[in-house]
Amino acid sequence: MSLTKFVSYATQSFAMPDICLRIRDILDDPRSDANDIGQMISIDPSLTAKVLRLANSALFRFPSQIESIAKAVSVIGGEALYNLVVAETANSAFKHFDTELIKLDKHWYQSVYCGMTAKYLAKHARIRGSERFFVMGILQNFGELVAAKCAPEKYIAYLDDPHPGLPEEKQRRHFGFTFNECSGTIMESWKLPLPLFYPVKNMHLPEKMRAEADIALLACARRITLRENQKEQYGNIELFPPEIANSVKVEGETLGNAVMFANKEANKVAGLIQ
Repeated sequence: MSLTKFVSYATQSFAMPDICLRIRDILDDPRSDANDIGQMISIDPSLTAKVLRLANSALFRFPSQIESIAKAVSVIGGEALYNLVVAETANSAFKHFDTELIKLDKHWYQSVYCGMTAKYLAKHARIRGSERFFVMGILQNFGELVAAKCAPEKYIAYLDDPHPGLPEEKQRRHFGFTFNECSGTIMESWKLPLPLFYPVKNMHLPEKMRAEADIALLACARRITLRENQKEQYGNIELFPPEIANSVKVEGETLGNAVMFANKEANKVAGLIQ
C-alpha cells in the first residue's frame, strides 16, 4: 500500500473540524481582526474551556490569569490561539484511530512530550512562532496510528523487526515511508499551514535538516523524546548528529532544562487537552 493510500484513508476517515478551517480563513483575511477569532471560539463552550486551560498552563507561563477568550487573543495572539485549537483537535484524531496495537495514552503522552520539548527549544533558540512547535511535536508521529489501523499485519512486522537502527529506518523498510512523512502529508491534506506540515513532512531528510532550523529542531525534539521515553531501545541515541548540529545551536544547559520542563509538565498538559 502506497503513502497516498494511507493518507487517503486517514483524510476520508477523519476531517479537520470546520472551526479550524474557519479560524484559518479569518487569520488569512486582512479584513478580519483578532476579535473575530475570539467570537468564533466563544460559540463552543467546551472548546473555550480547553483553550483557556492551555493558555493558563506551563505552555505560556503568563504571570496573571487569562480569564476570557478575548484576553487570550490579546495576550497570546491569533496564530497561537489557532495552534491551540489544532492541538485540541489532534486529540480527537488520535482517538479516532485508536487500535489495540498501540497504547493510546502512552502514544499521546509521548506526542505531547515532543511538543513541549520542541516549543521550549524553539523559544530559547528565538525561532519565530515557537508555539507552533507544540502542534508539530504532537502531530509528528500521528502517522503511526494511521499505519497501525490501516495495515495491522505490516505494523506488527515492523514492531517485530529485530534489526538495530532508528524507527524511521525500519519504517522505510516495512512501509516505504516514515510515519513522520505520513503525518506531514496528512496535515497538508487537512489544509494546515505550510509552517506546520512542512517541517513534519521533511524531518528525516538530512539535506533539509542541514538547511532549515525548523526541521532540525523538530528532529532534535523527537530524538530527545525517544531517549527519555524509550531508554531501553534509544537511551544512547545521538541528539545532535552533524545534520542537526549544522542548523540548531543549543547549549547544554538549555537542553537539560528542556528535558526537565517536559518531564515535569507534559503529563499535566496532556491531561488538559483530553
